[in-house]
Order: sequence, then structure tokens, then C-alpha cells
Amino acid sequence: MTSSARYIAAACAALLAIAAPQAVRAQNFSPVQRGEIERVVHDYLIAHPETIEEAMAELEKRQTAAEAEKHKVAVKEHAQKLYSSPNQVTLGNPNGNVTFVEFFDYNCGYCKRAMEDMLTLLKDDPNLKVVLKEFPVLGPGSLEAARVAVAVRMQDKTGKKYLEFHTKLLGGRGAADEAHALAVAKDVGLNMTQLAKDMKSPEVKATLDEDFKLAEALGLNGTPSYVIGSDVVVGAIGLPGLQEKVNTARCGKPTC
Repeated sequence: MTSSARYIAAACAALLAIAAPQAVRAQNFSPVQRGEIERVVHDYLIAHPETIEEAMAELEKRQTAAEAEKHKVAVKEHAQKLYSSPNQVTLGNPNGNVTFVEFFDYNCGYCKRAMEDMLTLLKDDPNLKVVLKEFPVLGPGSLEAARVAVAVRMQDKTGKKYLEFHTKLLGGRGAADEAHALAVAKDVGLNMTQLAKDMKSPEVKATLDEDFKLAEALGLNGTPSYVIGSDVVVGAIGLPGLQEKVNTARCGKPTC
């Protein structure tokens, strides 16, 4: 099948999915009838090629809306673990009127660039609660670094040392792994004996298991990913985009 034929076939499917009444879609057609319907649709699309673009755009619009609704349901269902888990890192205003949740990986280049966006929001918005979730999806080194990070969080209940650790490790050069993460932890003044003990704690595995299950429930497939209000955002969208999401969660529009 040529690329143009595949495109037409996809367009036919889109048109039928959008336009065909439920009763017609449920009808069992014979092979001859189905072939005739496909011929009519094919001929129509050739005569009116602009319909292909319109149909595909409408299908994408409906799929996006359905995905957004699915995300809202998942966020509501998992709200407690998303916003108030005892295993999470909480920064900013713990009673803020908007919660900004970020799933990240210490070896994610996009996360490194997006870190400044998060820090800017944290600094400029006194009513923002920031929650950080470990999502080490980029290999063994990421998982090792995440284990150290969880132990850092266990030792530092205020989040101040954790944030210093987080920014140095995520903002540093080279691949993140256990050795690199331990070096950063030592550099920011953590108790390394306690850290080694905490890394063996069941709480480390429980934290990472919880974060992975949350990511799966929300349909996250990359980093950074965010939950802001009821919106789920996959990928780095830049500071203006994140600010708009925060504003929408706060006042229902991109600019408050």
C-alpha cells in the first residue's frame, strides 16, 4: 500500500468514526457492500481532498478532549497520593491554593532545563505548593540517583537541604548515578551514615513504587511531566506555559 493510499485509508476511518451513525456502524455489511461503501468514500475524498484535513483535525480534537477528561478523572481518583503523600517532597507554601506536581528524572536533559522554570515559579508565587515526584525512567543510573534522593528527603523534613541537593544534582554535569548523587549529598552537608542507613529502608522502595504507579495511572510516558490543578502536562512547555496552567488552576483563565 502506498503512503497516499494509507493516508486515504486513515482518513476514511476518521470520517466513518466521526460521521457514521451508531446504527450504521453497527450494521453487518457484506464484503461487496463494504467494498462499494469504501469506493464511494474514496471517490468523495479524491473529489474533495480538503475533507481529509478537516476530518483528521476533528478526530484529533475529540481524542484530545477525551484524553483530558481521562486525566481529570485519574487526578481526582489519586488526589491524596498526588498532593499529600507522606513519601513526597513538598516545597513552597504547604497551604497554597494551587499545587504544582512535577515528575522528573535526574538524567533527563529536558528536566535540567525545566528546573529553572520550577524554581522561578517557586520564588515568585507565594501561594504555590510544589510537589516533586521521582520518576527514574532513563536507566539504572537514574534509579540509583532516585534512591539517594529519597533518602535525602527522609533525612531532611524541611525540604531545604533536599532542594539544594536536587538543584546541584539535576543542574550538574555528567550522568547521575549513585556515586554522583552521594557526592552531591555529602557536598551539601548531609549525614552520610544516616543516608546509607536510610537508603536500605523499605520507605525508599515504597516511595518509588508509589511514584511509578501514579505515573502509570495518569498515563505519563516521559519527563518532565506535570499535574497542575486537574491538568496533566507531558513534556517541557516552558515557563510561560507553566504559568498559564497555574493561573488556569487558580482563577480559570491563563492570566489572573
